Amino acid sequence: MKPGTRFVLDASVRRRGALLIGGSPLRLVRLGAAGSRLLARWLDGEALSDSPGELRLARKLVDAGLVHPQPPPGPKPADVTLVVPVKDNAEGVRRLVEATPEVGARIVVDDGSRESPPGASVRHPHPLGPAAARNAGWRRAETDLVAFLDADTVPEPGWLDALLPHFGDPAVVAVAPRVRSAARPGSVGAYERTRSALDLGARPAPVRPMSRVSYVPSAALVVRRSALSAVDGFDPDLRFGEDVDLVWRLLEIGAVRYEPAAVVVHEPRATVRSWLRQRFDYGTSAAPLSARHPGRLGPARLSAWVALAWVLLAAGRPLAGAVLAAGGAASLTRRLRDIPAAESLRLAARGQLGGGRLLTEAVRRAWWPLLLPTRRGRRVLAAAFAPCAVRALGRPPAWLALRILDDLAYCAGVWAGCVRHRTAAPLLPRFTEATPR
Repeated sequence: MKPGTRFVLDASVRRRGALLIGGSPLRLVRLGAAGSRLLARWLDGEALSDSPGELRLARKLVDAGLVHPQPPPGPKPADVTLVVPVKDNAEGVRRLVEATPEVGARIVVDDGSRESPPGASVRHPHPLGPAAARNAGWRRAETDLVAFLDADTVPEPGWLDALLPHFGDPAVVAVAPRVRSAARPGSVGAYERTRSALDLGARPAPVRPMSRVSYVPSAALVVRRSALSAVDGFDPDLRFGEDVDLVWRLLEIGAVRYEPAAVVVHEPRATVRSWLRQRFDYGTSAAPLSARHPGRLGPARLSAWVALAWVLLAAGRPLAGAVLAAGGAASLTRRLRDIPAAESLRLAARGQLGGGRLLTEAVRRAWWPLLLPTRRGRRVLAAAFAPCAVRALGRPPAWLALRILDDLAYCAGVWAGCVRHRTAAPLLPRFTEATPR
């Protein structure tokens, strides 16, 4: 952590005296008197000093996702090499070159286009895939930092100004901006503007598997060249999910951050058919990713007693589910004796509601083929899509149709990948505890 860094509290965090509750996954951190005073000063605008004690506390809170750093100025855009993989999109390359005059160097990698775009530094006679194209680019870079931008993206002015300061922290190996969908006519354009799979939201976060921001896309990503060398770059054997694989391997040697103050605009698919194919293809990456990164991928991560309470409700036994939920809340209150009972109950309710949300998402994105054969299963599936219908209120009917097709197509891809790789791992939930205690 670099002295001079300032901090903001994560939007999820509640302060109860010396207790901090929030982050993703949920954390409870109790500070000492000195730590509480120091945090209060930071939140009032005081910058981090070079005191070892301050640096340790800052690292603890940042890594937990409870506070987010606002570092002082770091490297300059001239210290960045831009790598652009492209196939049959010369106009996109032209727009991207015009939008990035500040970078120190550019390497355009033509991955088997019918006609090579002007200014291409590397040309593959036949398409080798985005991973191979990006590898060919960064391995020719000479700067300490490499920025990857796909040819169908355009960064907003000053995008690097919000990203590069994070590299003043030697622990940070990669930083990603927010990727927003361009405003385009048509139903897909309107839907992607609000629900793009690449848009990870407006809140900053540390990147970690099974959290609010579990990965960042390589459509827009800045990485230390030394870190790319340490993990041998992208895996060219992965046609989809190669960015998730890279980010999770980078996390083994350092920290990755999501910084939405920087924005890159992405061009959405032009037709419903091509968009559905993209969602299906994304889903097929789940199986190979689960094989490479055991335990880091699953349709839901939640407490076993929360999951069982919702299963009982779905099975038509609401009273038994309510009793189990109440028992779980009582168990949590006993385990958190030094926390006010009202706060423990609030945490228990939050866990139940959050678990229900995760399970409904898992139903839509992983389990719906298992539910279709039975009447009760179809009722559960309809209930899982009910929140989508609520969010569609006031929107065109096509939005809801695409919202449903979005999850169905992704789920179909997950199952296709599981069959192809002969594994059920992407369909299995992850439990944070075996039984209620």
